[in-house]
Amino acid sequence: MSQRLSLLAADELIAGVDEAGRGPLAGAVFAAAVILDPARPIAGLADSKVLSEVRRDALAVLIKRDALAWCIASASVEEIDQLNILHATMLAMSRAVDGLATQPGRVLIDGNRVPRQISLPAEAIVKGDAKVQAISAASILAKTARDAELVALDALHPQYGFARHKGYPTAEHLAALEAHGVLAAHRKSFGPVKAWLARQQGQLF
Repeated sequence: MSQRLSLLAADELIAGVDEAGRGPLAGAVFAAAVILDPARPIAGLADSKVLSEVRRDALAVLIKRDALAWCIASASVEEIDQLNILHATMLAMSRAVDGLATQPGRVLIDGNRVPRQISLPAEAIVKGDAKVQAISAASILAKTARDAELVALDALHPQYGFARHKGYPTAEHLAALEAHGVLAAHRKSFGPVKAWLARQQGQLF
């Protein structure tokens, strides 16, 4: 890695940034930042949403092996409830950029907002995960890391089906919420969870 970096000026390094998990009712929101190595291209990079789970997992291994630098970060359920999901997502993205072992000259972010915490030159690109390979790589790392967290949560609470729906408000998840209640991993500020808690509070009086 150090030999490759010596051939690249700092201002030539581009970090792609993307998030995963804004919509679910449970779990942290994740973000990743990736600086790809032009000398080690990775075939098949694309928006993580259009890739199969098997393909995402395989590409994540290649990204971690061949990228010049990468970092996965998150914002907790507590931070989501305190800040709101938008600001928590921006926080996770800035943490991912800050965690890169190599500082890029420029940051390209999926979406239409640049986190204010990022002090480097940065640009938001709508649908960037389908247009910029570094952002595609970041989307894959963020998605696979978040899915792994929900699979681990499923092992602790199998009755909720987290390994299947990954925390999204599917019919299965909503039914499990009604049957089994709210976990610490649930986002208390999100509608269905907030409504369940309000009903429980109402039953106490």
